[in-house]
Amino acid sequence: MSLPTDLNPSLTELLALRFDPLVWLPVLAVTGVYAWRFAVARRSEEGRARWPVWRAVLFALGMVLLILATQSAATTLTLNSMALYMSRLMVLAEVVPPLLILGLPRGVAIDPRRPLGRILGVLLDPWVALAVWFAVVIFWNVPAGFNASIVTNTAGALLPALYLLSSLLVWGVVLRPLPSVQPASIGSRGWFGLLAALPMMSVAAVWLYSRQVLYTPYVAALCLWNLTPLDNQQISGWIMMLAGTPAMALAFIQLMGWLIELTDGGARPPAAKG
Repeated sequence: MSLPTDLNPSLTELLALRFDPLVWLPVLAVTGVYAWRFAVARRSEEGRARWPVWRAVLFALGMVLLILATQSAATTLTLNSMALYMSRLMVLAEVVPPLLILGLPRGVAIDPRRPLGRILGVLLDPWVALAVWFAVVIFWNVPAGFNASIVTNTAGALLPALYLLSSLLVWGVVLRPLPSVQPASIGSRGWFGLLAALPMMSVAAVWLYSRQVLYTPYVAALCLWNLTPLDNQQISGWIMMLAGTPAMALAFIQLMGWLIELTDGGARPPAAKG
């Protein structure tokens, strides 16, 4: 990986776009299909109720952030700023997925007996999503996995893609956009959200409190903005912890709602006799 010519790049320089057809073409294709279906749905009153404009705005914002996180000049500086690299991964894991999922229309009906419904039912099963998410976060953040990803350059393409896809499964379970194939209560989603937050929070805590650089490629790296490799590692811990806080807060809210529902259900007065 070549050294950057400027160790103090501005935000404009970091966000300068590049073109990788393997990323741009699928993104443009998905966006085009979404825009077409949205325009068709808006022709009827029922469609407008199911698919309000704010959902399309969230979806478009998610796609823009996806492009910025994967197709900007910042992607070439993986070895020069762990904090910048982790910021990109957290955008892909904690910002883009909920925006895309919230952008889907309300009341999407999928037959759980058909092949698509069966596949989605398996992928959005809480235990499957949790296993995939744990595998991605833990394996690629232990020193051996992270070092290998940097050395083989899979950190540039494969790891961001895995973070995005596995996080889409997790947020799909939490937000439940396809109720026909996701028979989960708000309580189980709350517990799931807390479990899903554990690996990221654990890794973030290790980065924050470690007194040495854990990853070999960063030990003697020339870092951006005159930061030391240890500074980068600690800042990355803060970034990961802060990025995971909204999801954990949502999990607590879902659990509280579930507990209130249980309490109210047990305290209902008996029906009056006629």
